[in-house]
Amino acid sequence: MKDIPLYEVRPIRSLKDMLNSSTELYSSKAAFLVKDKPGGSYLPVTYKKFKDDVDALGTALLSLGLKGERIIVIGEGRYEWAMSYLTVVNGVGVIVPLDRELPQNEIENLIRRSKASAIIYSGHLKENILNFIPTVDSIKHFIHMDAAEDSNGILSFRQLLSKGYQLVSSGERSFIDADIDVEAMSMLLFTSGTTELSKAVMLSHRNICSNLMSMSSMLYIASSDIFLSVLPIHHTYECTCGLLCPIYRGATVAYSEGLRHILQNMQESKATIMLAVPLIYEAMYKRIWDQASKKPGMIRKLRLALKASNALRSVKIDLTKKLFAPIHQNLGGSMRLFISGAAGIDPEVAKGFRSFGIHFVQGYGLTECSPIVALNRDVDFKDNAAGLPLPNLEVRIDHPGNDGVGEIAVKGPSVMMGYYENPEATQKVLKDGWFYTGDAGYMDDSKFVYITGRKKNVIVTKNGKNIYPEEIETILNRSVYIKESLVYGKEDEESADVVVSAIIVPDYEKLQEDYKDTELTSEKIRGILQEEIKLFNKSLVIYKHIKYFHLKDDEFEKTTTKKIKRYLEKKV
Repeated sequence: MKDIPLYEVRPIRSLKDMLNSSTELYSSKAAFLVKDKPGGSYLPVTYKKFKDDVDALGTALLSLGLKGERIIVIGEGRYEWAMSYLTVVNGVGVIVPLDRELPQNEIENLIRRSKASAIIYSGHLKENILNFIPTVDSIKHFIHMDAAEDSNGILSFRQLLSKGYQLVSSGERSFIDADIDVEAMSMLLFTSGTTELSKAVMLSHRNICSNLMSMSSMLYIASSDIFLSVLPIHHTYECTCGLLCPIYRGATVAYSEGLRHILQNMQESKATIMLAVPLIYEAMYKRIWDQASKKPGMIRKLRLALKASNALRSVKIDLTKKLFAPIHQNLGGSMRLFISGAAGIDPEVAKGFRSFGIHFVQGYGLTECSPIVALNRDVDFKDNAAGLPLPNLEVRIDHPGNDGVGEIAVKGPSVMMGYYENPEATQKVLKDGWFYTGDAGYMDDSKFVYITGRKKNVIVTKNGKNIYPEEIETILNRSVYIKESLVYGKEDEESADVVVSAIIVPDYEKLQEDYKDTELTSEKIRGILQEEIKLFNKSLVIYKHIKYFHLKDDEFEKTTTKKIKRYLEKKV
């Protein structure tokens, strides 16, 4: 590990402390860039305006008798969601963010499990939410983010905010002066459940604030930075790192209008930082090369430019913005840092973006850890590693094998309080203050953490060899003809051993483009992919060779952070 000092951060005890101090420091600066209508221009909301709105909404919620209650917030990434989150945790009760993309029966189930007393929801979910009114007894207040007026027992967010402003102006300070118990449960977060059903994670202000301070000491985040928020905001990765972190550091959050609008929103907002998942970055990177391949000689020119640029950068001369101007302009012209999380990124993609002049780092975390555990620094990174442990966390490898791989365990102030109403599950993962992540990995001599895969996914051969599906999926997904893949172990009758098998979703668009003069029968496509797999197998040790594969026409079912729900995919 390089001996490079951490960045200076200001101490905060609670998110209320964070918002108050950020407002003092950055009062007239834009905390958010929001659109008043789809396709409109981004308009700034200052830190002072944001804090005033939080104080007004909090005062209004207390007037409804919601002190100490659980309050659900559900909707797309937007200003009202951010306001609701910080309002509830800063003096009202416990926030319960829910995934807006869940089917109605699952949302209803989570409402029941959370025992929430109120729900704040987006207009896009109006019909679904109205169906809950006669079935969920615990909810006393339904608050519609987009309703202009109160109607039929549904409260208008706008009217509630207006009421709060009136109460504050009349001298009501119950919310503004509320004390925060930094050790109490203030966030109840349902995990996405890629391997099993969701659990409810209990987090406190202390958990989140310790994570915020530590992550900010490892990466340089300036008050001039603009974060483009593209991920589901209910997820801890986006909420902590893409909302709370920029507010803590005095930066600005611009909400994307959806995945199809990312490039346009980058240009409109002049974003400098984006957090995303590997699937998004890998698609963007593939697109750059695909676009180049459509122009005669462009691939060769691009490779020569990269070679020249990398040689110049080795002697501290950076001409990337000039050499790759079209790429930078396509990404808004101001983008300086991509941060990847939720799953491991292909190192070639990270190196590729950095070669184009956009710094790229990845981190590793879990909801149970608030969420960041390890993070590559902007000044100290390894593209195949998850990163260095946060400075206030202990990370160790439990029961490592001969290869150094074991279960990753974490200890420190950002580790959760436990799973809500699930002591058995809590006891399985929390032992003597250590949280056992369920992830397999190892650490090198420089203390970088490497993730090899989920313990539950590991393929074990009869002679005890461990094969991590995620490693092979990364290699498979490099093929231009493979959209995505899922690797698993299968009993082989021929060898009486467990062998590597894969389910592959072909990239039919790319296949049709490259084989436009060929009839693409299923047999032909299978033959093309068979040749791809033969090439990949040459780069793998024999016991990791892909022996069987099956084609799948439609994409795998995923969580909202684009991780495959393995437990739902039938292994044929």
